[in-house]
Amino acid sequence: MGNQPALTSHERAAAALRDQFAALPPGAPVRLAKTTSNLFRFREPATRTLDVSAFSGVLSVDAEARTAEVGGMTTYEQLVDATLPYGLMPMVVPQLKTITLGGAVAGLGIESTSFRNGLPHESVLEMEILTGDGRIVHTKRGEELYRGFPNSYGTLGYALLLKIELEPVKPFVELRHVKFDDPMVIADHTDVDFLDGTVFGPGDQYLTLGRFVDKTPYRPSDYTGTEIFYKSIPDRETDYLTIRDYIWRWDTDWFWCSRAFGAQIPAVRRLWPKRYLRSDVYRKIVAWDRRYQLSARIGRLRGAAPREPVIQDVEIPLARLAEFLEFFHRDIGITPVWLCPVKLRDKETWPLYPMDPDTLYVNVGFWATVAMKPGDGPGHHNRLIEQVVTDLGGHKSLYSESFYSREDFWRLYNGERYRALKREFDPDGRLPDLYDKCVRGR
Repeated sequence: MGNQPALTSHERAAAALRDQFAALPPGAPVRLAKTTSNLFRFREPATRTLDVSAFSGVLSVDAEARTAEVGGMTTYEQLVDATLPYGLMPMVVPQLKTITLGGAVAGLGIESTSFRNGLPHESVLEMEILTGDGRIVHTKRGEELYRGFPNSYGTLGYALLLKIELEPVKPFVELRHVKFDDPMVIADHTDVDFLDGTVFGPGDQYLTLGRFVDKTPYRPSDYTGTEIFYKSIPDRETDYLTIRDYIWRWDTDWFWCSRAFGAQIPAVRRLWPKRYLRSDVYRKIVAWDRRYQLSARIGRLRGAAPREPVIQDVEIPLARLAEFLEFFHRDIGITPVWLCPVKLRDKETWPLYPMDPDTLYVNVGFWATVAMKPGDGPGHHNRLIEQVVTDLGGHKSLYSESFYSREDFWRLYNGERYRALKREFDPDGRLPDLYDKCVRGR
């Protein structure tokens, strides 16, 4: 991807990683030694892992060409810090700081530029991937591995180096929070730089329209300390943020999920160190609680009904969004809910996540627990959501728990193409199968 001195170091690191991979015993699980994760499929820690720390960092930024060469384990926080000084940002910056570039491409990422820039993998020009058969493969637009890698979740290989497109920014973002009733109005507001929405309940929903500006009429707001971004949406018709604070507006409180840890109680907020108001801190708390079942034990002692984690992002065609929200408010009841319009940037389709390139979808994100009623089986609410999403012609991201049957899963995620890719790039099955990893938790 280039001839800079940094790439020589990268090539040495890639060769060392290939040797690490080859040294793993046949049949041993292949896992990466990562300090953070944004997945909500919790597994026991692996005893042997691949050291990928050498693939974290931005190797180069070409301000004139508006491109960057980036290690696959680089977090978006690192990436944004490297590109903003050039007046540039990635085409899509997923909303949490510790999501890695490689993770957003092998999984799926989304944010408020997705209505015009699609998904993060669409702005990747080329990639270097350690495949399941131990090769390091360079792939670019139009090639089978390039097209099949998104939504493979590390079951075909791991991205070590990516060349990506960037776009220019201005110093500030002006926000307008507009209350709406009919979700179809979303299609009328695509003449902006940023677009997302928040649903606080039936009939209480807002679009947030963002535009780049060079200066602000007053001091920009700061939602990295005592103030909380999502609470400002119903109260402030207009707002201003620096571009960096806008990019990370959701990270400080993990959207609104920090309230589960008491971090939004004013007295607690004042004592909570600002450096720990971050999504990765909250996620570690959740992982610890899941492992030791503390919340579940306290609930049982109090005689409360068991609660089912419902942590999902789904893409619904805009024309069916009202139907989905009606179902969701009636049968699930989680609030708030995030809305993020998304349309594929180009006419190219992506085989493992087959969205229609001519359709405007809306990502609906919801992250909480729901009380279970007597007789509800495991995953009751999640299964119900999966069925409704399918019935409405939508799709579900696979970063969290899934409950599909094997037949339904492969029908929805193009099992025929996946198996062909698996035969070519992981014929011995060194990496897990996508169904086993995302549904069976292996």
